This record gives sequence, C-alpha cells and structure tokens, in this order.
Amino acid sequence: MARPVPDPPLTLIRHGAPTAVPGVAASEWDLDPAGFDAVWALRERVAALVPAGAVWCCSPEPKAQQTAQLLTDAPVAVLPGLAEHRRDATWWPDFEERVAAAFARPEEPAAPGWEPLAVCQERVLATVAAARNDLAGTAPLVLVGHGTALCALEAGLSGRALHDPGVLARWRSLALPDVWQV
Repeated sequence: MARPVPDPPLTLIRHGAPTAVPGVAASEWDLDPAGFDAVWALRERVAALVPAGAVWCCSPEPKAQQTAQLLTDAPVAVLPGLAEHRRDATWWPDFEERVAAAFARPEEPAAPGWEPLAVCQERVLATVAAARNDLAGTAPLVLVGHGTALCALEAGLSGRALHDPGVLARWRSLALPDVWQV
C-alpha cells in the first residue's frame, strides 16, 4: 500500500518593519529603510531553512514584496490572496486589543471596516492550496506576508481554532521580520 506523500515544509516569513505613514492605509506602507539590516540578518537564517528550488511567493503589499526582494535572488510570485487581514482604517490606537478580539471572535469584524479573521483565513488557505497545486508541486513553498494572516494560515493547516490562545500567542511572539516553518 502506497503512503501519501506529505507536503514539503512551508516556510512562513513575516515582513520587516514598515514605515507607518499617518493617513495612508497599512496595506500601502513600504519597508522601513532603518529595518533593512534586520531583513538582511534574517537572510542567512532563511537560506539555512529553505532548500534550493523552493518556490517563493509574497503578498502584494509593498512591505512584503520589499522584504522578499531582500531575502532572495529567486523569482517571487505575487499572490493577492496573501494580503494581510484587511483593515480599512489607517490608524488604531488599540491595535493589539483589536487583533486579540479578531482571534477571540473570528467570525466577526474586530472593528468597523475589518475583515472577519475567519474570512482572511479561508482566503489565505485557498491561496496556499492553489500555489501548491499550480506553482510549487512537490517543491518547498516560501510565503512572505503578514503576521495575522500567516498565523491564521498556520492555525488552519494545523487544525487549531483561531480562538485557541496559542494562535494569538504565536502572533504576539513574532518579530519584524521573522521566519518559521510548518
């Protein structure tokens, strides 16, 4: 009896620190030049984790694309479905509390104009499934994206509920930038 071939490891990379610009949506923010050194330092860790021939993909947001460009010389596919958990406002003084609320009640918007986190999770899971089928095949896949969306992805892949306290703890533990495998 043939055993199913497991998916290769999935490498998740959270983008580097962005330049926050008041009045501009976070989805439009660039990578902060002051954080380039942190991304360059991460490049060595990523190179040790990611085998040759890996397929690189990233979110369409500038900070994610710029992080990917600093981390690899390989081509990087831009996948709109890897965008961060959508938030229509440009500033949230209670951001961490709102994100905690998004994980606690993923079927509801955590604030007006916010995408329910469960919807974000479905979008990212579908995007990764399509990328594995259409782009990567049996090659390892590297995703450069955003903390909330990548933590929702990891939860979905591992069968953990979004409201599991460990999922929010993972989000809180992430650095800008960061890398891990699932």
